[in-house]
Amino acid sequence: MFESQEITRWLADTWHVWFVSVTLIVAAVIDGYQLKVPNWITYPMIISGWVYSGVLSPYSGWEGLWFSVVGTVVGLALLLPAYAIGGMGAGDVKLLAGVGAWMWGTVTFYAFAVSTIVGAVIAVGMVLWTKSWEKHKNQFWAIVNEIFTVKDPEKLAEKAAERKPQMFLLPYGIPIAIGSIVYFAWHGMQL
Repeated sequence: MFESQEITRWLADTWHVWFVSVTLIVAAVIDGYQLKVPNWITYPMIISGWVYSGVLSPYSGWEGLWFSVVGTVVGLALLLPAYAIGGMGAGDVKLLAGVGAWMWGTVTFYAFAVSTIVGAVIAVGMVLWTKSWEKHKNQFWAIVNEIFTVKDPEKLAEKAAERKPQMFLLPYGIPIAIGSIVYFAWHGMQL
């Protein structure tokens, strides 16, 4: 049986990971229904991550705040290119920035990597489920071609906006949530 000190220590060490996990689940559910991660989740997540890191983290003070800001920038930088060309919503970008604010740069990078794999698996599953492999394969190669031939991000975004009504959209908050939580669990961060 756990002693109260062990439980207290466990809560003190892991509560922030559980907070991020629950926030990601809420964001994923909303994104699944509305195809949008709302600002009322993302901005408070980012700001509270800065506060946690600067005041309550093991590296509280300027060092913790610095780690948090770097994590936020890492989260933004990883998804901003996809957003810039119209391949992702701003809420998804801010959600990963929120993960960075709480979990800092290295964890955010690896959570992103797992989220990318999860997103690819879900996307392929969606395409196979709808039996629209040929259509999506052609769209995929058209997008890749545009990325390499059209150098202006605004024109890429315009082309993406034109194509968007014909595409089967993946609410990317779902892969971010699954990938991040899987990464946290894989590394025993919730235990």
